[in-house]
Amino acid sequence: MEQISSRVATVGEQTVSPDILVVCRTFLPREGGIEEYIYNRCLQDTDRVILLTASCAGDKAFDKSQLFPVYRWHIPQFWRDGLSNNILKPTLNIVWSAIFAIKLYFRYHYRYIEWGHGYDFISLLLLSYLLPIRFFIYLHGNDILYTLRNPIMRSLFAWTLKRAEGIVCNSGWTRDLLTTHFQINTPTHVLHPVVRRKKFGVASPTAIEELRLRVRNNHDIPEHAVVILSVGCLQQYKGFDLIIDNLPLLLTFGFEVHYILCGQGPFEAQLQSQVRRLRLDKWVHFAGHVAERELAGYYAACDIFALLTLFDRSARSYLGFGMVYLEAAYFGKPIIASNFGWVTDTVRHGENGLIVNPYSGLEMFQAFRQLCENQQLREQLGRRGKILANKRSLHRWLYIPESRYSCLLT
Repeated sequence: MEQISSRVATVGEQTVSPDILVVCRTFLPREGGIEEYIYNRCLQDTDRVILLTASCAGDKAFDKSQLFPVYRWHIPQFWRDGLSNNILKPTLNIVWSAIFAIKLYFRYHYRYIEWGHGYDFISLLLLSYLLPIRFFIYLHGNDILYTLRNPIMRSLFAWTLKRAEGIVCNSGWTRDLLTTHFQINTPTHVLHPVVRRKKFGVASPTAIEELRLRVRNNHDIPEHAVVILSVGCLQQYKGFDLIIDNLPLLLTFGFEVHYILCGQGPFEAQLQSQVRRLRLDKWVHFAGHVAERELAGYYAACDIFALLTLFDRSARSYLGFGMVYLEAAYFGKPIIASNFGWVTDTVRHGENGLIVNPYSGLEMFQAFRQLCENQQLREQLGRRGKILANKRSLHRWLYIPESRYSCLLT
């Protein structure tokens, strides 16, 4: 036990009795959607949770600053990347998460486990037999698809779900995906991610305005121009090329419109080639990878946030929740999005954005034109989006008996 006790965060002078072990195979300071989701969950009940996760770069300083205890199993640096990351790391996660969870049980005698994702569920299933605990399992979309790869994994995952006290999905789309592939009676809840105010490191309107001006100046964008922003890995199914295709016509109609893409990915070369072919170098700006703390400036600098994701049935990877839509709404920006899957959990047509058919060129152009020419509509949608983005999902409701059989918590 001494091996991991040195990694615990200081919890002040108060005597606390944590009774919930939260397990996630990766965690902050490593950036990611699941990592941020689980961190926000822990912040809601700092006196009740113990966090168990794998080591990562910069974790020691981060863990010491937390208000809840953090324990980590060690992942050697040379195992974090490359082939070993795909073969050895999952096995190590299963083994060490189970061993450390048992050790921590004898220290804290916790009563519940909240498993932060569907990955490495074998460890959770084993713990449910070895320890006198009840558990909840969180699902995000890709982790469900991962279990469908072979019939044995699928059967074991179904058994794990049946033994759970409850299932927590990050969106209605993830819940629908679950019920499509698994017939279970376990209470299933939807708890959306939330935007953590401190994530972007800015608080005052003055600071946000300074960031907005800095981004526009860095990209030589005039103050009067309408800026469209997309954030995400540059992959073909995310529809960045569809937005670029709309720019020539918008410019022809007299709109001074610029497009910023934040992110890197395998489709970047094709997008740059498309920009050169359409002679849009002056109006399209590739910002590359942007750290989370710098993203605030880009959200502030834009007038419209757009991400026209395509639904590819052959893809093995799906988003369970569009966090970037929620972040854009948090900064008061209207959204243009596709009418597929997870989008409807975040974007409400005519309320905080416009939902379009990405296979209809006319429908997409009309949406861009409408928002480019109507500043009042942009501001109206942005104000409503900001209200929606500030709603909070309370994970402690999972432990209120009357909430157990509600399939949607908002």
